[in-house]
Amino acid sequence: MRKKIYIFIAAIIFSFILWGSISLSDYYYTNVDLKLVLSDFPDGYTTGSNIPENVSLRVKGQGWKLVSLNIGADSDFRVSVNADSGQKLIGTASNLTNNRWILSDLEVIDIAPDTIVFKVEKVISKLLPVVPQLNLDFKPGYGLASDLSFLPDSINVSGPVGMMRFMEHIPTKKIELSSLDNKIQKVIPLPTLRGFTFSHKNINVTLDVQRIVDRQINDIEVEVLDVPPDKEVLLFPNKIGCSVRGGIEVLGKLSREKFKSYLYYKDVVLDTVGSVIPQLEAPPNTAVLFTKPERLRYVIKSF
Repeated sequence: MRKKIYIFIAAIIFSFILWGSISLSDYYYTNVDLKLVLSDFPDGYTTGSNIPENVSLRVKGQGWKLVSLNIGADSDFRVSVNADSGQKLIGTASNLTNNRWILSDLEVIDIAPDTIVFKVEKVISKLLPVVPQLNLDFKPGYGLASDLSFLPDSINVSGPVGMMRFMEHIPTKKIELSSLDNKIQKVIPLPTLRGFTFSHKNINVTLDVQRIVDRQINDIEVEVLDVPPDKEVLLFPNKIGCSVRGGIEVLGKLSREKFKSYLYYKDVVLDTVGSVIPQLEAPPNTAVLFTKPERLRYVIKSF
């Protein structure tokens, strides 16, 4: 009984193989997408034109050849620029001879697009700053305690002269980061642009994420600048306080000596209300919420 089952299974397998070989020997039509590759550029030339990524072919061929085409390694459709420069309009059908592997096995019925328009230009290089494209979302109460730090901050870029003239920076690929609550480092890839080469493929970005808090700083002395030798300005009071906001680690290292408050003698002379508003310079990565008092009274003494 078991022997009969084996014979039956073998017969079924043989039937499928026979059916498949007969079917794959017939001719069929199918569509094939091939990566478009431009070749034979003059030395030191390229193109940055917006051209299709793929060429679509309508082909006729034996089934087994069509199967091998679809399941095999990715194939290219090569279009030659004929070592020439300037504006180019090239028919894709005329480049079938550059892709003889297609003609040897298949009959090409149609090609789309039928023509390709692009510009071949001289390659130039320059140093451009990198601009990270980040969409950041923080946990409640957290935020960036300092500016983004990224390395390298500039890269060498080579590309077609017509486009390079207008390029002022290189944006990274867009990255989204959510629920941030601590300091992290990320590797962010740079985009792939036709006709361009970059000295780096990625940049390293450091995000100094901290809990954002407020802190009161008191007894900041206010200085009056540009006072004539025969004058003296007395301020009431001569010290101010302020409330600042920033990362908890940043504010933890602050002291009033890192703040500078001042006003100019001319501000006092030009005042018409009897009090002046001092200026306040705060350390980097802090935001001043308010000062107290906001205005200072004064007396001008002459000698």
